[in-house]
Amino acid sequence: MNKEYTSLGLMSGTSADGVDASIIQSDGKTKYKVIKDQYFEYNKELSQNFHNLKEKINTINDLKNLKKEILALEKKITLFHAKIVEEVSKNQKIDIVGFHGQTIYHNSSEKISNQLGDGRLLSQLTKKNIVYNFRQNDILNDGEGAPLTPIFHQLLATQNNFDLPVSILNIGGISNITIVEGPTGTFDFSSRDIGPGNCLVDSWVRKNSSQSFDKDGLLASKGTRNDIIFEQAQELFINRPNQNNLSFDVSDFDVSFARGLNLEDGATTLTDFTARIIGEGLSSLLSNLSHKPCKILICGGGRKNLTLIKEIKKNILKNITVLSIDDYGIDGDFIESQAFAFLAIRSKLNLPISFPNTTGCKEPSTGGIVVEF
Repeated sequence: MNKEYTSLGLMSGTSADGVDASIIQSDGKTKYKVIKDQYFEYNKELSQNFHNLKEKINTINDLKNLKKEILALEKKITLFHAKIVEEVSKNQKIDIVGFHGQTIYHNSSEKISNQLGDGRLLSQLTKKNIVYNFRQNDILNDGEGAPLTPIFHQLLATQNNFDLPVSILNIGGISNITIVEGPTGTFDFSSRDIGPGNCLVDSWVRKNSSQSFDKDGLLASKGTRNDIIFEQAQELFINRPNQNNLSFDVSDFDVSFARGLNLEDGATTLTDFTARIIGEGLSSLLSNLSHKPCKILICGGGRKNLTLIKEIKKNILKNITVLSIDDYGIDGDFIESQAFAFLAIRSKLNLPISFPNTTGCKEPSTGGIVVEF
């Protein structure tokens, strides 16, 4: 029997609104059990500091020139995570912590993925074994550093007895798809980022209102799409450089093309654009498969944007059923944090977490820096 570990996964997405924390019990291979899920919201100052700094970072030189500010913010983010570890482990023994950190810069063409989070400091503060910097080893093996969650998506699909093949669509700041064709143990899955998720609409709403996102897609439901801007944005995306990249960063997309629109019309235009990219991307990927998945299960915060989901359904192949993963009794808010708890165990066991058919790496690769306390 494989040894089981109790692992805490900490995940903060590109919206930088807070941290999802999940404790699971798993052998890192064939099974997992969710013990606890909890969300911890960043204070407004920390979230705003991050967004302000990220907007200044568009190149590798910006990373170097802003190093002092980056390190100062990294310490604050690490301290915030330390409080989370202390809180959730009060009545629960934790063997290992998967600490994703906050992505400040990801550029697959430059082979860079930089997450704010000091794993060694977190280990000192919490007296726990920490795994962090999950993406760097994949990049060293000619991968793009993302997506990393597919191996967990396969286990989730297998353990919950989903009919295969099945597709799991995660809509965070960026949208990505995992297509699971075989059960756990086969490594028969593929994955890639599709395009924007929530990032464009979130950014637009932050810049043009006192809100941080379009709750339930309400703003987008009230506006009118600007067709000229919508079509221009489509053309720019289709003709973008590096079209073969498997991963994106939110900095690959900006809302400047919607400048001049009012709040609601901008939200509508950006939501429709995002839905078109996701819908056409899914249709293209799934139409190339010999066994077309009949279901797409959506997780991540974007599944709560009712306007976005409605528009995605309009842009997808007619024989595909789109459902929320919550319909299967699985909380779609915590898939990513559960995944990094699982990946932490695999890292400790020196098992692969990235694969040629997910990140484009040369061969299945482990990843993460393991800090033993």
